[in-house]
Amino acid sequence: MSEIFDELRAALWSVWHRRWIAIATAWGVCLLGWLVIAMIPNTYESKARVYVDVQDVLSKQLGIAGDGKEEIMRVRQTLSSAKNLEKVITSTRLGEGITERGALDAAIAELEKKVKVTSEQDNLFEITAEIGRGDLGDAENAVLARDVVQKLLDILREEHVIGNRTGISTAIGDLDRQLDERKLELEQAEQRRLAFEAQYPDLVGGSESLSNKVQQARTELRNVDADLAAAESGLAAISAQLASTPRSLAGGPQASGPRAALLQAQTQLAELRARGLTDSHPDIVAMNRQVALLAKQAAGAGEDAGGTPNPAYASLIAIRSERQASVEALQARRAALQSNFAALMASQASEPAVAAEANRISRDYDVLRQNYEKLLQDREALRTRGKVEDKASQFRFDIIQQPTVPQKPAAPNRPLLLLGVLVVGLGAGVAAAYAMGQLKSSFATPQKLERAFDLPVIGAISLTVSDAARVTERRRLKQFAGACGGLAAMFVILLAIEIVSVGTMA
Repeated sequence: MSEIFDELRAALWSVWHRRWIAIATAWGVCLLGWLVIAMIPNTYESKARVYVDVQDVLSKQLGIAGDGKEEIMRVRQTLSSAKNLEKVITSTRLGEGITERGALDAAIAELEKKVKVTSEQDNLFEITAEIGRGDLGDAENAVLARDVVQKLLDILREEHVIGNRTGISTAIGDLDRQLDERKLELEQAEQRRLAFEAQYPDLVGGSESLSNKVQQARTELRNVDADLAAAESGLAAISAQLASTPRSLAGGPQASGPRAALLQAQTQLAELRARGLTDSHPDIVAMNRQVALLAKQAAGAGEDAGGTPNPAYASLIAIRSERQASVEALQARRAALQSNFAALMASQASEPAVAAEANRISRDYDVLRQNYEKLLQDREALRTRGKVEDKASQFRFDIIQQPTVPQKPAAPNRPLLLLGVLVVGLGAGVAAAYAMGQLKSSFATPQKLERAFDLPVIGAISLTVSDAARVTERRRLKQFAGACGGLAAMFVILLAIEIVSVGTMA
């Protein structure tokens, strides 16, 4: 610990012994630093706050509302784009004297570093511009900063209010051109499809449609067979009923003759069977013989002998004729279906390449038709949106804080820089004096001499100062104090000038 203390005391003695070198170095560094600070132009900052309203009830009801968050992100990213910054430069004093493209690109790159668009909330933006040109005065830089922010607001309003309608009109025009192209392609595909269907009517719709037709024909043929079987069964039943129905009836309750006897015998036979007697019962056998005998007698006597025409027989004749016609129609339908089914099966088995071509033509036509209908829907949606935005824009921009001319510079912080230069100057002076002391081959303390040569030091002789030397030393101390006070006074004067100049900028 004592060694550190000795080293510190030796360093302080070395610096104090060369204090004029330290103060001279401090003056030089401070004057140079303060001169550099004086040459730095003031930078003025102007800002504006903008609120973006993305609530559009009408567009949401129409189903055409866009994503507000995506629009806000696009605003933040494109507002400070090179294209918009070029508009700012050409419409403000930043573009004065710029005639070449290279100089314009350099100005755009420089302005891009000084313009910031930040999002304080989801819908609230802050646009900030910092301008500090050395060829302009403070008042001119302040006004220019305000103009830059104002121009960005104008661009924002122009591109995202008026520009929305222009963009929609352009999009509708692009969709119209695409629709014309798709319409031509769809017509060509439709002509190819019609020509193919005219050549191969059985393959309309491709192999999948052909399979559906075969399945449909098989199902229809099965249904017709079922209907034909039912019709033939009905025809057989009515024919059997007709065979057991007499053509004429006996006339009146007192009628006589073979026909009346036959009718009475048949009635008795029906009554016996109604009671549950079987054909092998003696009464049934006897009655059957009697009916057969009477039938022969009635047949020998003539059809109309002893009776009148039977209306039930005439009705059964009409029903049989109707059912006979239905059976013949079903037979014709079945023959036609069998022929069609055979032709479809032949086409499916013999023309696979043609079926594949039919599939391709049908698929291409369906795809083109779907694309065309989708483009039509998109165009109508855009037209509806354009009509909505003619009355009220989808996005409304409210300027919460207008850009103003700043009264105080945002940078640099000159008081802090002046103080920093003063501290650096004093440090440089101390470092220079200490470095000079290290270059001299002298020792500040006996202990340091003893450590350097590793030999014992017998003693040290004190410095004896005369009265004249003391007077000279006091004068030099006063001069050194004056030099230090002058440096501090210079710092205070510069600080006061800075404060006064900032307060009287306007």
